[in-house]
Amino acid sequence: MKTEQLLAALVADRAAGGRSLTRTLSLGLLAGGVLSLGLFFATLGVRHDFAAAIATWRFDLKIVAMVLALVVAFALCRALGRPVPLLHPGRYLLPLLALAAVAVAIELAVVPMDTWRLRLVGTNSLICLTAVPALSLAPLAAVLAMLRSAAPASPALAGAAAGLLAAATGATLYAFHCFDDSPLFVVTWYSLSAAIVVAIGWAAGRRLLRW
Repeated sequence: MKTEQLLAALVADRAAGGRSLTRTLSLGLLAGGVLSLGLFFATLGVRHDFAAAIATWRFDLKIVAMVLALVVAFALCRALGRPVPLLHPGRYLLPLLALAAVAVAIELAVVPMDTWRLRLVGTNSLICLTAVPALSLAPLAAVLAMLRSAAPASPALAGAAAGLLAAATGATLYAFHCFDDSPLFVVTWYSLSAAIVVAIGWAAGRRLLRW
C-alpha cells in the first residue's frame, strides 16, 4: 500500500471513529486522573479555608480557568491525535488566553500597584512548580498510551497536547490546595508549571507516537 493510500484509509477511519478517539482519551484521562487524585489527597489535600475561599471571586475564577483549560486541552489533544495535519492549532488556546488577559487586567485595576509584586510571587510558587508536574505524570502517561493507537500526524505536537491536557488536570487538582488565588500568580506560575509538562509530553511524543 502506498503512503497516500494509507493516509487516506487512516483519515477515513478516524472520520468514522471520532467518537472512539474521544472515548479513548476520556478513559485514559479518567484513569490517570484517579491516580493523581489519590496522590493529591495523600500529599496535599484541600485547603483548610475552602468553604470561605469559594465565596471569593478570585478562587472561583481560578477554578473556572482550570476547567476551561481542561476543555481546551482535551479538544486540542483530540484534534492533534488524528492523522490529518491540523492548521493553526494555537487557535484552540485563544479562549483560555482571553480569559487570562481579562483576569489579569481586572486584578491590576482593583489592587494597589505596590501589591502587584507580592501577589505575583505569592507564597507557593516553588510548590506549584513541583506539585503540578507531579500531579500530571499519571494523566500524561495514560493519555500518551491512548494516543499510540491514534496515528497522529505530528507525534511531537500530539505529545505536547497530551502534556497540556495532563498539566490542566494536575493544575485543577492543585488549585484546590493552593492559597494563592490572584490571577497574577495563577497565570504566571501555573503556566510555567504547565510548560514543564508540555515539554515532557513533546519529547515523549516524538519517541512514543511515531508510526
